[in-house]
Amino acid sequence: MPTVIGHHNITKGAKHWLTSPKRKEIFGALGITNIRTFVDPQNPERVAVMMDVPDMDKLAALMQSKAAADAMEFDGVVPDSLVILVEEKG
Repeated sequence: MPTVIGHHNITKGAKHWLTSPKRKEIFGALGITNIRTFVDPQNPERVAVMMDVPDMDKLAALMQSKAAADAMEFDGVVPDSLVILVEEKG
């Protein structure tokens, strides 16, 4: 199960983003676990989420859905800033 990091900018503040239930709602439904959140201490408008993803195809489909767009809007995520990194073992 790969670990995935998504980092992006936010517009509604770190407190709003950190306390949002949306991550667990949409990612939990896919069996995604070990969701961890990070905030840049130098710029709290930059954040990241790290999680263990059992099915990358389902995650990719979710990220293209209206549910994901709605969750990002609720959380204040700047969609154009989103970068997703996938763990690679070499």
